[in-house]
Order: sequence, then structure tokens, then C-alpha cells
Amino acid sequence: MPSFDVVSDFDAHEARNGVDQANREVNTRFDFKGSGSKYVLEEQVITLTTQSDFQLKQMLDILRQKLSKRGVDVACLDEQEPEITHGTARQQVILRRGIDADRARKLVKQIKAAKLKVQAAIQGDKLRISGKKRDDLQSVISMLKETDVGLPLQYENFRD
Repeated sequence: MPSFDVVSDFDAHEARNGVDQANREVNTRFDFKGSGSKYVLEEQVITLTTQSDFQLKQMLDILRQKLSKRGVDVACLDEQEPEITHGTARQQVILRRGIDADRARKLVKQIKAAKLKVQAAIQGDKLRISGKKRDDLQSVISMLKETDVGLPLQYENFRD
């Protein structure tokens, strides 16, 4: 019985490279000289630190640009509220990996509402779609590509 997995993932190595490139650009730009601006990547959290709210927004734009050039989909970024104190501005950006349970249930409902002859099962942070015909699975992929989930979706582990 043919099946495939729907996952939401990114290349962690490319994300680290993108953060390093963004750090290099901030260190060389004239408008950031002496501000102590930096990006710190720990696990799946990027912390942006600078002096003002305006510079924080510029740093966020630089980060998005560098990550997208490295092939990391910016839809996996979850930007937290900035913390602005007297002399520093700090913001955390979380790199989301996996499909959370609420989104997975919504996707399963959409697939069942489409009346296709497939079964969708939630397996941890991914969805397993299986059916008798390969064409049904391909129509599920095309349907999921058209819907806006808020996460980048990849389709892998296709078995015939």
C-alpha cells in the first residue's frame, strides 16, 4: 500500500551558516559599528541583541535574507516579542521543526473533507498518508501545497 510522510523541517547546518553570515554582515556594516549587535544560535533559538528597536528590525531583515539565501524557509521562523530596556533591545526567533498536534489535526480534517480514498495518521511530529492508489496520494500532495498551513511542508519517504 503506497504511503508518504508529511513533515516540516529545515537544514540545521544551513541555518547555522545563515546566522554566521548575518553576524559577519552586522559586524562589517557602518550603521552597526560599536553597537555590540550580534546573533546567538542555541539549539533552535536565535537571540538578536542590539541597542535600539530600529536596529533590531534591520537585523531581523538581514537574518531573513541570509536564511532564505541558504535555502532555509523563513516560514519556520517564530518571532517572539522584542524586549526593549534602557540600552539594549533583545528578541528571540524560534526555528520551528515538526508539525504540532493542532495543525496536524487540522490537516487530517482537510484531507478527510476532500473525500479522497486515503488514510491520514498522526505519528509524533509528522503525518503518514497512505492509500491504495498513487494518484490519490499525489492529489493529497497537490491539495496540501495549495493550503496555507503556516509551516513549510516537505513530502518524503514515498513508498510504493
